[in-house]
Amino acid sequence: MTKQRITTLAILLIMALHLAAHSLLVEAERFQNKGGWVVDAQFIEQMGSPYLLAHGMGTPVKMAETPVNVPAAATYFVYVRTYNWTSPWHKGRGPGRFFVGVNGRKLGQMVGDAGDCWQWQYAGKAQLKQGINRLSLYDATGFDGRCDAIYLSTTPNPPPHAPQTLATWREKQHPSPIQEASTTPFDLVVVGGGVAGMSAALAATRLGLRVALVQNRPVLGGNNSSEVRVHLGGRINMEPYPRLGDLQKEFAPTQEGNAMPAENYADACKLAVVKAEKNISLYLNFHVDRVEMAPASPTNNEGNCIKAVVAQQVETGQRLRFSAPLFADCTGDGTVGFLAGAHYCMGREAQSAFHEDLAPQQADSMTLGVSMQWRAEKRNKAVSFPRFDYGIPINRHTCEPVFKGEWTWETGLWHHKINEIEAIRDYGLAVIYANWSFLKHAYQGRKSYEKWRLAWVGYVAGKRESRRLLGDYVLSEQDIMRNMPHEDATFTTTWSLDLHYPDSLQQQIFPFSAFKAVSHQRVIYPYAVPFRCLYSRNVNNLFMAGRNISVTHVALGSTRVMRTTGMMGEVVGMAAAVCKANHALPRQVYQLFFGQLRQLMLQGVGHSALPNNQHYNEGWVLSEPPALNSRPIDQKQHQ
Repeated sequence: MTKQRITTLAILLIMALHLAAHSLLVEAERFQNKGGWVVDAQFIEQMGSPYLLAHGMGTPVKMAETPVNVPAAATYFVYVRTYNWTSPWHKGRGPGRFFVGVNGRKLGQMVGDAGDCWQWQYAGKAQLKQGINRLSLYDATGFDGRCDAIYLSTTPNPPPHAPQTLATWREKQHPSPIQEASTTPFDLVVVGGGVAGMSAALAATRLGLRVALVQNRPVLGGNNSSEVRVHLGGRINMEPYPRLGDLQKEFAPTQEGNAMPAENYADACKLAVVKAEKNISLYLNFHVDRVEMAPASPTNNEGNCIKAVVAQQVETGQRLRFSAPLFADCTGDGTVGFLAGAHYCMGREAQSAFHEDLAPQQADSMTLGVSMQWRAEKRNKAVSFPRFDYGIPINRHTCEPVFKGEWTWETGLWHHKINEIEAIRDYGLAVIYANWSFLKHAYQGRKSYEKWRLAWVGYVAGKRESRRLLGDYVLSEQDIMRNMPHEDATFTTTWSLDLHYPDSLQQQIFPFSAFKAVSHQRVIYPYAVPFRCLYSRNVNNLFMAGRNISVTHVALGSTRVMRTTGMMGEVVGMAAAVCKANHALPRQVYQLFFGQLRQLMLQGVGHSALPNNQHYNEGWVLSEPPALNSRPIDQKQHQ
């Protein structure tokens, strides 16, 4: 080979290397400065990733910005994974519009307002230098535009679209090795930081256990946090164990009301009480998405057990592994149980299954709905609001002329609360905006709304029901209404059998579903629930507390309110202490050691000297148990 030919090949090789394709994936939730955008992580199970949400309630939010390290100077094509969120009921362009910016310059293509699914949309192209450049997100409307990720590539080819293929591809772009959460083993891992999960963790640690509390939100309290703003319900300090509920006197809000100002929900107090316990390790913003099992074997004759759970930090992508001999699923959705293969049910049982007269004749998929709450406030001068017309038929006949939306703004009762939850949430947002737009622009009494503005619209879905994990006993209407005694009685439920149904007129008018609900209530006598409802019947080291315990749909109407779920959390924490003391599994507490649990329930773990500050929203109870042949007392509340 001649010297000249070698030189030519070398030049071509250099040119090829120079022209090699370069790319960079930027996960939006990892933006350094999020501006007015918020991290929305509630749909990780469905789409595999959190995203940034421009939740401005009709006012564009502040720009988000982050530095990115670009591998080589070149012209890059810019793609954004986004979603036109009103597309399920409006076929035109949507309201979630925004632009991508590069080094202070907006790219020319608007994104977020087209298509009908999560997809990669072309945002434009830009000349980038090697090294640090800056990416920006410019919200155009304030109406919940969303950005999952940004992809920069020197070739005009977006990443894969299919969810599973995309998930594999993303993992290769940003591999995150799994690390042990602690070098010292935990005694109990509690997943879910609502009132039930907090109570389970606090009870266990005060009885000497080392506890990990893993919560996939930035705050504690679940539906009772400032993110959702549902006040507590039910009664504490009830017989046969009047010390159950003492914990809530330490951290629960003392002010009643739904959709009230954020400070009413005592987020800081909840956090302080948990952080004061030296043996609770708190992991906020960690979402559990994997379970490791230890199946039965010659050396593990207890059977099917969870060995560890793996959680992802929703902003950084860090992955931690939590191992323990015991786990408590307090997620509401039964996420840990589902991943572990626990038996569960979802929807309404038929009347014949448990002889419940409040159940439908045939089993179906209806569950209690999702509330999207909101509130407005009055200002000193007129406040404008953009017109919002995206397929929701709000008019003078269907509008709601109010200044606040509480629990009755409940939708999605006939939709799947796991697989369709983003659409349910989005529909709730669309209805709120469409109704407010009508009141501001077209309502006959619009003068009354001239100085009012939307002060808060919840974007976190307030769920009531989804999966219910099955235990050794399934509580039913018959147990509660007949006041059936159980040898393993624990916490007491006091709320009525409170079942919700879609508003029948709205169900005919609105395209996705009714956005308001009615409540049918059957008042009960206080009833002590069996311990066997608080552990899985086939995952042998799994407790549960919250709205995912072992009850029928009808019985859930009574057990789901949060003071009650807090007491069941206390019982689970106490039972975990009994397990540790006896090297036992949850079922064995019932079979062999229930006397020890009974003693702990009588003693309590909270500060019993504190006065009961939880007397609001306690609900109605019968003064004496109903006779077996008596007619139930029903109440029907139309909203």
